[in-house]
Amino acid sequence: MGSLFVNCSSNQQQEEQKLKHTFEISTSTEDIQDHKIIIYQMMTRLFGNTNSTNKLWGTLKDNGVGKFDDINDDALQGIKDLGATHVWYTGVIEHAVITDYRKYGIHIDDADVVKGRAGSPYAIKDYYDVNPDLSNKVNNRLEEFESLIERTHKNGLKVIIDFVPNHVARKYHSDKKPKGVVDLGADDNTKVGFEANNNFYYIPGKPFVVPSGYVPLGGDKFPTADGKFNENPAKVSGNGAVTNTPSVNDWFETVRLNYGVNHLSGNGEKVFDINGDVPSTWKKTLAILKYWTEKGVDGFRCDMAEMVPVEYWAWMIPQIKAINPNIRFIAEVYNPKEYRNYIFTGKFDYLYDKVGVYDTLRAVMEDRPGSSLAHLTKVWKDMDGFNNHMLRFLENHDEQRIASKEFSKNPYPGIPGMAVSAALGSGPVMVYFGQEVGEPGAGESGFSGDDGRTTIFDYWGVPEHQKWVNDHKYDGGKLSDAQKALRNKYKQILHASTNDAAIRKGQLIDLQQFNNTNSSYNSEKTYSFIRYVGNQRVLVVANFENQAITTEVIIPTIVQEAIGLKGNEVIDAKDLISGKNIKLDFNSADESGTSISIPANDAYYIEF
Repeated sequence: MGSLFVNCSSNQQQEEQKLKHTFEISTSTEDIQDHKIIIYQMMTRLFGNTNSTNKLWGTLKDNGVGKFDDINDDALQGIKDLGATHVWYTGVIEHAVITDYRKYGIHIDDADVVKGRAGSPYAIKDYYDVNPDLSNKVNNRLEEFESLIERTHKNGLKVIIDFVPNHVARKYHSDKKPKGVVDLGADDNTKVGFEANNNFYYIPGKPFVVPSGYVPLGGDKFPTADGKFNENPAKVSGNGAVTNTPSVNDWFETVRLNYGVNHLSGNGEKVFDINGDVPSTWKKTLAILKYWTEKGVDGFRCDMAEMVPVEYWAWMIPQIKAINPNIRFIAEVYNPKEYRNYIFTGKFDYLYDKVGVYDTLRAVMEDRPGSSLAHLTKVWKDMDGFNNHMLRFLENHDEQRIASKEFSKNPYPGIPGMAVSAALGSGPVMVYFGQEVGEPGAGESGFSGDDGRTTIFDYWGVPEHQKWVNDHKYDGGKLSDAQKALRNKYKQILHASTNDAAIRKGQLIDLQQFNNTNSSYNSEKTYSFIRYVGNQRVLVVANFENQAITTEVIIPTIVQEAIGLKGNEVIDAKDLISGKNIKLDFNSADESGTSISIPANDAYYIEF
């Protein structure tokens, strides 16, 4: 935290103002680095699907599925036009599914250990292959994905895929592994629960029992749906449940990978030497990451990264970056106490900012009792020193849709939310496909209930997103005028946040502290800060109220001096989002504030 102090005149009549305006300025002290990339996440099997049947528990034939080839040049240009620099293709690696591909030499999955008919993208069954659902010609599935990588690059975008290091499908077996590669678990000593060079954890002498009460496929018939799964000895489930009888609430469809940490002992003893002969799982997963890196993948989003020892990441990431120094590693993490460790020791480029900025903004956006934007100052200050490494978002496949009845009930609070998320730091920003057109994630689809999330387990169509897809024209031809305006607002925010030098690499001064007792400024629903570098300055003001406001934003003299203003001047400024001209009057900004009028659920990036 940087410290600057402002003191008013010693005049007796100004003593009260002096006390009010003696502040420590909240400003970042970190070395600002430009990490402003924009990630567009898509659920690949849903993105290009134009089938609108949406039959509950529907098969691939009933409900359709998106293909690699659906993501054509028009789609990619539409994503780029929105402001994206990277596309995260979720669910590409081959995972367990309830579609029979045996005639292509792919083993059939057991329905009793698969969630949903389309399966979880996080139950990988072959790390050297891609999901056959996504190909037009199953035998050419890898070539079709390689073509998508090439097409993405040709359109000026980079490719991110998932790496799921903590667990794999219960029936993991690679039929596409390169010559010389040994399958995960193939050499394990299954007579012991833990051994450092085993790939899995075991429960010796006890067979696996399918969770009581689990009804696969909603009760529909399937050749492998018989309430049994042959696994003896049982393996420890993906979430670490050390039992041969996991519950339906466990990650029972997956098994945990062993990185040389004895999770069975109770104290999590680490049985490895990072400078010596590392465990087998380290070597095998490194080979997997090299395989995809050499195919042209530009980044990996690492699922549940903090369930894997940080020493592994510190060992592995530099080796992949030796192949491609520009590759990005993104960690899904939820423990703020470990953030520094996973960035500075583990070498991650970016971490999820879910527990901090997302949770704070969501509470305000859904008008939760006790919520306040005043809390946001502490949130980003707690991350001082690594704010640039935090990936900010309002939606992803795990979270509920902004427009869902479980969240904001409409998409418009997402506008100020995205504006703050995109400008609060110099780090990356993410949007989830359909977010930009107000997709509500409504309705039960099968394994996924009616919970405000777009399913990742079922064959399904995404109705509002399909209006933008418009039979693979990707021109928004079926969107309403309101949806077109919403998408354009996202586009304006994302472009403004990436094109402006102050937002990309400027210092931040938080104005909330100067306005918390300002009677014309609702600090629970209004947030303001300044980003500046050199003579470039942007005042960010976000209105989270469902009505237009006129607020007076106090910008003390000491702040004006810090950003290079002369004071006592009126500046003709411009909102970088809407293009609107705005006058900023600094004659009284340090006392009564400069007046700004903002529409309901909107934000300004005022360049001055």
